[in-house]
Amino acid sequence: MSSTYTHQLYTHVNDLPEKWDHVSESCIFLQSNYLGVLEKSSPANMQCTFVGVFEKDELIATAVFQEIDLALLTTFGDRDHFLLTRLRNFLFRHFASKLLLVGNNMLSGQNAYASLAGSNEVKVLRTLKNICNSWPNKPHLTIFKDFTEDQIKPFKIPQFSSDYPFSSQPNMIFEIKSNWKREEDYVLDLTKKYRDQFKRCRKKGSSLHNRELSLEEIILNEETIYSLYLHVAINSPFNTFILPSKHFSIFKKQLCSDFILRGYYENEKLVGFTSVIRHGKELETYFLGYDVSIQREKMLYLNMLYDIIDCGIAQGFHRIILGRTALEIKSSIGAKPVELNGFMRHSYSLVHSNLLWIFPLLEPKANWIQRNPFKD
Repeated sequence: MSSTYTHQLYTHVNDLPEKWDHVSESCIFLQSNYLGVLEKSSPANMQCTFVGVFEKDELIATAVFQEIDLALLTTFGDRDHFLLTRLRNFLFRHFASKLLLVGNNMLSGQNAYASLAGSNEVKVLRTLKNICNSWPNKPHLTIFKDFTEDQIKPFKIPQFSSDYPFSSQPNMIFEIKSNWKREEDYVLDLTKKYRDQFKRCRKKGSSLHNRELSLEEIILNEETIYSLYLHVAINSPFNTFILPSKHFSIFKKQLCSDFILRGYYENEKLVGFTSVIRHGKELETYFLGYDVSIQREKMLYLNMLYDIIDCGIAQGFHRIILGRTALEIKSSIGAKPVELNGFMRHSYSLVHSNLLWIFPLLEPKANWIQRNPFKD
């Protein structure tokens, strides 16, 4: 007879079991250094809980749960006609403001749970689902998020059969070819149209220079960095949180060389920044910010994307995770969309039974054209 899986909830990294990082080895975003970022620097409307799943006394899986209160936000973004925006905001505040996520709303991809090889993944998912069903602070929506087509196979069990399956905007993935050893190799593989785009972009941004910032430099420039981030964040099409002001320095303290924040300067003035995370053979983009007054003139955002590609090639990464914003411009540099799937359940049965038409109002489909910049 197979043993029953049990669980333990944690809110402090110092309380995690000794083997936590060993079980979470496959995912840096479930390891204790990163969870320290969540503990010390989560958005004000987010509460994180770390979950250990045990077989008898052995830790066999780890997970992260996030409670998010959207009612604490002043806006969710303005990407629609005025009336649609008002309707979406009404639905969020009254029927979808209290969220319980199994996963990480600050990242794209499967960062929800990790388990030891040989453990029963279906039993792990049953355990996580049972935790959701007995969660003390009753949420409006319970969501398991960001699984690829292969990763959703274990979810085909009775516990998820009545959940609403959904997909939102795709994750843009840039695959680095093995024969690219430098930026010039990438540029040579572009069609003439996109080589011209690259050259025009680099020419317009020629007065800019960038460099990686140390922890001390991030702390020294934190107010400017945060204001650049905040401008982009509050003008984005959709918001579910705002980072706290010291988030980037705390991130650097926790992850050290695995977190890279690069500052962009014009005439020694900091006018933008990007941040990325080393994750095995993947380079994961994080948040960025820029001075809107020079963004278009200098093609700053596109220059940032090209620089991230250059970094990925130079440091031998296999792929770059670019996230689920600015889909068309990311496809113009060679990124491809990967659909991410999830499962949600609303606590009100009437609302849950109507999620088929309600969900598109909460998450309108993005209209964009996929570009193909490479030669055949």
